Amino acid sequence: MSKLGNLGARLHRGEVSYDFIGHRKIWYGISILITITAIVGLAVRGLNMGIDFQGGAVFTTPKTSVSVSQAEEYAHDASGHEVVVQKLGNGSLRIQIAGMDTQQSDKIQSALAEDFKVDRDAINAELVGPSWGDQIADKAWQGLAIFMVLVVIYLAIAFEWRMAVAALVALIHDITITVGIYALVGFEVTPGTVIGLLTILGYSLYDTVVVFDSLKEQTKDLTKQTRFTYSDVANRSINSTLVRSVNTTVVALLPVAGLLFIGGGFLGAGTLNDISLSLFVGLAAGAYSSIFIATPLVADLKELEPQMKGLRKRVLAKRAQGSADEDYSRPHGDEVHDDEPEDHAAAVVGPRPQPAARSRGRSRPSGKRR
Repeated sequence: MSKLGNLGARLHRGEVSYDFIGHRKIWYGISILITITAIVGLAVRGLNMGIDFQGGAVFTTPKTSVSVSQAEEYAHDASGHEVVVQKLGNGSLRIQIAGMDTQQSDKIQSALAEDFKVDRDAINAELVGPSWGDQIADKAWQGLAIFMVLVVIYLAIAFEWRMAVAALVALIHDITITVGIYALVGFEVTPGTVIGLLTILGYSLYDTVVVFDSLKEQTKDLTKQTRFTYSDVANRSINSTLVRSVNTTVVALLPVAGLLFIGGGFLGAGTLNDISLSLFVGLAAGAYSSIFIATPLVADLKELEPQMKGLRKRVLAKRAQGSADEDYSRPHGDEVHDDEPEDHAAAVVGPRPQPAARSRGRSRPSGKRR
């Protein structure tokens, strides 16, 4: 078995673990810092909305030897606006200029034909009205809102409202970071970006639900014992699913990284950037939030319940009396008291001690009976 596989098995059995819940303030601080940076970038730079959202003109040239940079210069001189030029597979160029009306489009088409030394009719011109972009934006927001509502309803029914709230916070966290990165990088926001954004929310929710399902199973009848607090069991749930979450995220990130860095960066296929960046950033943020944000937040909310507060006091009191060390490190399968369920494993750092061998019978002393 590989080292990573062996580590995953040991994490799942609870032989080793990391105290994610105990360091939750660090994770909260990191998330707050990243979120503030994303919001500042969004407020200062704003989003580079594509032509589908703000309207404009799209010009497609015939096959040409003109470079992308030269075409950008031609289009900028003709329009006075920022332009986006993409090289198509057949050797033609696609030139996008936002904020153009029909009259301006005709003038730019004529100027481009002169610069490219082709007939005016050889350059195809398409106009996208701003009302069409507004409709796309409205539909995108509606789809996002419906998705959020359905997620909260499902999690509240399948688990409980505290987990639904934690998952919602994690999803908003992922959206904010992804949108902020788009503002800082300056990549164009297109309908493909919206598709990628909704896709990564599904991935983020999947990782979160996996941890929540493990947490739900391990916290049954939790208040009937005095060895573990809710945070202890939540920490065990994260560790038992940690390698699975990491493996899922890495496998999903590899092809997306190929699209972003090789296809969009090295090969210059700019049409891939709008969706690949949202997928890459969102997948990474989703994996982070499911481990470091959602589950610790559930633990904080549950610890506010009177029952869990009482349980925590009993557990801490028992540990303070000196008997907690033995009970807290006892491996799964040892004898437990009647009020302590056997299906809860310890969430502590380090290997578990092995139970001592038990004799199967008592030896009868030698000698004559009196």
